[in-house]
Amino acid sequence: MKDLNYFKEKIKEKRKQTSFRAYIKEIVSHFPMTYYKNSGVISKFPESDRVWKVISAANFSKNADNLTKKWLDYDFNLSLFENYEKLFLQTDIFNVIDHWGAENSDYADMVYNSKNAYLSTVVISNCENVLYSISTKDNCTNVFNSIATWSNSENIYFCSGILNSFNIFYSRFINNCNNIWFSTNLVWCSECINCNNLDNQKYCINNEKLEKAEYLLKKEEILKNKLNFEKNYLNLDKKWDNINSKNTTWSSMFSSENVENWYFWYYVKDSKNVMFTGWVDWDHNMYDVFTAGSPTAHDFYWVMWANWENLYCCKNITLSSNLFYSYWCDNCSNLIWCIWLKNKNYCILNKQYSKEDWEKLASKIFKTMEKDWTLWEFFPASLNPFYFNDTVAGLIWWFKKEEIIKEGFMWRDEKIKVDIPDESIVVDIEELNKYEWFDENWNWQLNSEILKKVIKDKSWDYYKIVKMEYDFLQKHWLPLPRLHWLERMKVNFGV
Repeated sequence: MKDLNYFKEKIKEKRKQTSFRAYIKEIVSHFPMTYYKNSGVISKFPESDRVWKVISAANFSKNADNLTKKWLDYDFNLSLFENYEKLFLQTDIFNVIDHWGAENSDYADMVYNSKNAYLSTVVISNCENVLYSISTKDNCTNVFNSIATWSNSENIYFCSGILNSFNIFYSRFINNCNNIWFSTNLVWCSECINCNNLDNQKYCINNEKLEKAEYLLKKEEILKNKLNFEKNYLNLDKKWDNINSKNTTWSSMFSSENVENWYFWYYVKDSKNVMFTGWVDWDHNMYDVFTAGSPTAHDFYWVMWANWENLYCCKNITLSSNLFYSYWCDNCSNLIWCIWLKNKNYCILNKQYSKEDWEKLASKIFKTMEKDWTLWEFFPASLNPFYFNDTVAGLIWWFKKEEIIKEGFMWRDEKIKVDIPDESIVVDIEELNKYEWFDENWNWQLNSEILKKVIKDKSWDYYKIVKMEYDFLQKHWLPLPRLHWLERMKVNFGV
C-alpha cells in the first residue's frame, strides 16, 4: 500500500504546473457574484439540476446533525466524481454560507465572526458594516463598494486593494494612509487627491505638494464636483507597484515574495495562481487558491475559501487539515469526498471509518484515481452549480460562451428577474440629482425619501439605497451611486 504522502506529492507536483487561465476557469468559476431566488430564499445557488434542495442557513443550522448523517459507501464501479455527485445530490445546501459569529448578515455569503454585512462575500474576523464588497477581513469597519480591504481599515468607499488605512475614497492600492481621494499606489500618505506612486507624502494634489491652507481650499473646491466622483475612479491607473515584495509577477501585492500569477495578496510566499489571500503571519505554499488565509495557512492545492493547512481540492473549509475533495467542513481532519461535516475525522463520503480502515480505503481510491489520471483534477465543470458568466471567472478573463458550454459549465443568457412590489416608486438614474444638493451654506444634503424608492439604471436593472449606506453617504458628503451594486464590484476588478 502506498503511503498517503506519496499521493499528496503527486497532487502538489501537478498543481504547480497549472496555467493561470486554467486556474481561473476551473476554480474561480466556483465564486459567484450574483444572488438568485431559489426555493423561496435568496441564494448564491441558481435553480438547476446540479443541486438537491436549497434551504435557509438558519434552517440548515437547526437540522445540521440530521443532514450530515447522510453517507454513502464508496462504489468502485463509479468514478470518484460520480461518487461525490451522488452524495451532493442527496444533501440539502444552505442558501448562503453562514459561518460562526455572523450577525445581521442574511444577505451576505461567507461571513465569519462579523456583523452587518449586506450583498457582500468573504467578510472575515471582526468586521462591521460591509456593503457590496468582496474580501473584507481583519478588523475593518464601514466598507462600501470595495474589494480586498484588509487589516484595521475604516471608512472605505469605492476602492480596491486597501491595507491599514482609513478615510479612503475612490482609490486603488493604498497602504497605511488616510484621507485619500482619487489616488493610486500610495504608502504612508495623508491628505492626497489625484495622486499616484507617492511614499510618505502629505497635502498633495496631482502629485504636487502644497501648503496645508492652500491644499484645504483646493480640496474643498474639488470635492464640490460630486458628479465626477465615479468618473474619476473609472479613470484611475489600474497598475500596481508591488510594495515591499520581491520576485513576484502581476499586481496588487503587499509584502510578498516568490509568487507567480496573483492579484490582491499580502504576506504570501512561495506560491502560484493566488487571489484574495494572505495574513500578517505569512501564508506559504499556496497553489491554485482563491480567497484563503490564516495565521497557519500553508500547503493549499486547488482550494477556495479556507484556512489552516494541508488541503487538496477543497472548498469552504475552516480549522481543518488533511482534507481531499471536500466541501464546507469545520474542525475536521483526514476526510475524502465529504460534505458539511463538523468535528469529524477519518471519513469518506461522510461515512466514519477507523484510522486503519480509512488509510486502506484512501490508498485504494487514490491509486484508482492515479491510474485514471484524475488524482490531481479539481471538480469537473459538470459539478459546478453556478452560471459561469455570473462568477468572478467571467469577469476577469474573457472566455467564449461556446467553449464554456462545451466543457460542461452553465451559462446564463436571460436576465435575472427582480421582483419589484407593485406599490414601489421607481426613479430613473437620471433623476437622482433631485435627491441630493448643496444647501445655501454649501452643506451636502441627501433626501431620505430615496430610501423609499427603487432606482432603475440604463440597463433596466434595479437597486436600492439602504439606511446604512444612506447614513454613510450623508456623513462623508458623498453622492448617490449611479452604478448598480454589481457593476460597482465589476469596476473594482478593473474590468
